[in-house]
Amino acid sequence: MDLTVVSIFVNPSQFGPNEDFSKYPRTLDADTRVLIEEDVDFLFLPSVDQIYPKGFSTNIQIGPISLLFEGAIRPGHFDGVATVVSILFNIVQPNIAFFGQKDAQQLAVIKKLVRDLAFPIEIVACATIRDKDGLALSSRNRYLSENERIEAHALSKTIFLTKDLLLKGKSPSEAKTASEIEFHLLAPNAALDYLEIVDSETFQPISSFESMARLDATIIIAAHIGATRLIDNILL
Repeated sequence: MDLTVVSIFVNPSQFGPNEDFSKYPRTLDADTRVLIEEDVDFLFLPSVDQIYPKGFSTNIQIGPISLLFEGAIRPGHFDGVATVVSILFNIVQPNIAFFGQKDAQQLAVIKKLVRDLAFPIEIVACATIRDKDGLALSSRNRYLSENERIEAHALSKTIFLTKDLLLKGKSPSEAKTASEIEFHLLAPNAALDYLEIVDSETFQPISSFESMARLDATIIIAAHIGATRLIDNILL
């Protein structure tokens, strides 16, 4: 008998001291309505004390991939992700677990976690869901003002442009330079954290390639739009 379990847990161990844990959107009522409509069998809604009881002191260190990009900007973030996901896996014991492509580096971290620790679980990537204008859906989008939301479209437009340039034969450096210029034209008030072409498994930057057909790569981007930090990516 197949059963679907959805866990909702805002994990404090993956937020830094100056990040938005206390303000992070919590939309339990709306989420529950969606899960009922989708005929989900169980909603697993643990408290922080249940996941991290008194005396908890174990932490999983995921290795080099956790020190790049989001890991460099948010030290300890991916160790917190790996630790809480391991706990959830051990409690629920799923055969298949689904994670969004929207958080591409997190997805790569979880795949590595499952390989390295021999979890008997198949990880399935779920495609990024976008609004009609291309903006990737995110809980943090609700922080954006009307004008900021317009500028936020620059993230998706930039990565799609980068992909198009690469497929037309531009080198990674050429594609990045042209796309960064376009980003700043589209979002003059935004601050670009990074735009990079990386190996989808290791997240090491790719500086050159011989055959697009043999390349497993992801284009990643992160930027501050006003006070809100957004990320996006697209597979190459």
